[in-house]
Amino acid sequence: MSDSRSLVYVIDDDESMRRSIKRLLKAHGFEAETFPSADEFLCLPRAVRPSCLVLDLSLPGMSGIDLQKEMERRKLDLPIVFITGHGDIPMSVEAMKGGAVDFLPKPFSSKALLEAVELAMARARGGEKKRLERTKVDKRVGNLTPRELEVMKLVIKGMLNKQIASELGTSIKTIKVHRSRVMRKMEAESVADLVRLAEKAGIIVS
Repeated sequence: MSDSRSLVYVIDDDESMRRSIKRLLKAHGFEAETFPSADEFLCLPRAVRPSCLVLDLSLPGMSGIDLQKEMERRKLDLPIVFITGHGDIPMSVEAMKGGAVDFLPKPFSSKALLEAVELAMARARGGEKKRLERTKVDKRVGNLTPRELEVMKLVIKGMLNKQIASELGTSIKTIKVHRSRVMRKMEAESVADLVRLAEKAGIIVS
């Protein structure tokens, strides 16, 4: 099922194909924006809502595979459904290795495209949820003082208060205060919670 926030970008140099896909998507509740080239798509500001990309493999200028690589370079996390009239097995393998959701040879059925878009949207919604969670955790980490962050890193390494105190050259009482503040600011109820939050924030300790 689509929702009113779902947006599908369609890139194909065939105008009739763009119109056809857009009509199909709109008929099934998706908003769609179309582009004749990868360059025009890249000039567009990214919408902040669940989105995916229906992408023709053969395009004038930057090809579909090249765009996929450029999006990865720019960290544009947008699930891709490839469509092509000239695809072959090596191309499809490369596309799927790059994280494509599906690879549909033309002519494809409406059902096949809609199923691929639904799958891509499910992945997009999952990615949006993770991004929101990461933003919340990053904000909590940003509220820690430098010393509190030091203590947090040692706590998630499994060190005891007395070990942390020795490591940082301070008293156990002071470490207990810092540790309590870390747990409160990070909204963690246990060390296991703290470890999970640290992983989401990309905090890696050796």
